Amino acid sequence: MRIVFMGTPEFARPSLEILLANGYDIAAVVTVPDKPAGRGQQMSASAIKQCAGRHALPVLQPVQLKDAEFASALRALRADLFVVVAFRILPVEVFTIPRLGAFNLHASLLPKYRGAAPINWAIIRGEKESGVTTFFLKETVDTGNVILQARVPVGPDMTAGELHDTLAEVGAEIVLHTVRLIEAGKAVPKEQESTFVTPAPKIYKEQCRIDWTRPAVEVHNFIRGLSPRPCAYTGDGKTTLKVYRSALVPAPRSAAPGAVAVEDGRLYSGTGSGMVELLELQQEGKKRLSVGEFLRGHHFSPSTILS
Repeated sequence: MRIVFMGTPEFARPSLEILLANGYDIAAVVTVPDKPAGRGQQMSASAIKQCAGRHALPVLQPVQLKDAEFASALRALRADLFVVVAFRILPVEVFTIPRLGAFNLHASLLPKYRGAAPINWAIIRGEKESGVTTFFLKETVDTGNVILQARVPVGPDMTAGELHDTLAEVGAEIVLHTVRLIEAGKAVPKEQESTFVTPAPKIYKEQCRIDWTRPAVEVHNFIRGLSPRPCAYTGDGKTTLKVYRSALVPAPRSAAPGAVAVEDGRLYSGTGSGMVELLELQQEGKKRLSVGEFLRGHHFSPSTILS
């Protein structure tokens, strides 16, 4: 079977590598154009382009997915199937090119958490289970018929970054299994149940400020659901602090929302109901630190209120 693989970030890399390891013919890899990154703003290639380079695979980097030359280049590859993992929204004239269709790997149990940030929202909402889904592409985003799913438990302290890494590996296995089913003509896609649809829109920086008036469990889920990116943040009246990790403090301890307490090298904050312990922080312009390291260089007055 001849495959065109489309993807961009690190999440997609295990899926590409598992197809290569199992002998599939990757006709080309499609990814985003190189872009400036870092302080020096040097041109940087996507994780998938770097992976393709290590395997000497042809790479296409279209600026416009509706460009006629891009569609022509795809047709010339004569691929049987398109495999899409964390890429852009494909137009109909592109995903209908291969004879066996095109499928996508999504980091949720569709139809729950349709959208750009399914991992973040699942944790923010306190889900105890997540997973991955493969589905055939349709014109409306994330609505195609489901081919396979795999479920993954979400621990009470798991961060979005940790769930991301787990789902990338589990997803790769599901991508391989999906390709094998399609190749054998045994895929039995099922329609998504519209009653369970949950949105998972992109999260912007202005949405990442911690609301200390929320209950402790919601604050904790918010922090871990945004860690390590885009990252929850707060202010202490002097500087902005990113918060990467927290822990729930057993009842009956409480304090006013945002009120800080430092005890024996540990840092606590009150919420709307209960308290959370802050475990990893980053002051604006500084390195990410454990709370012990952080407190050696940062002083909180007894009257500090995080906001």
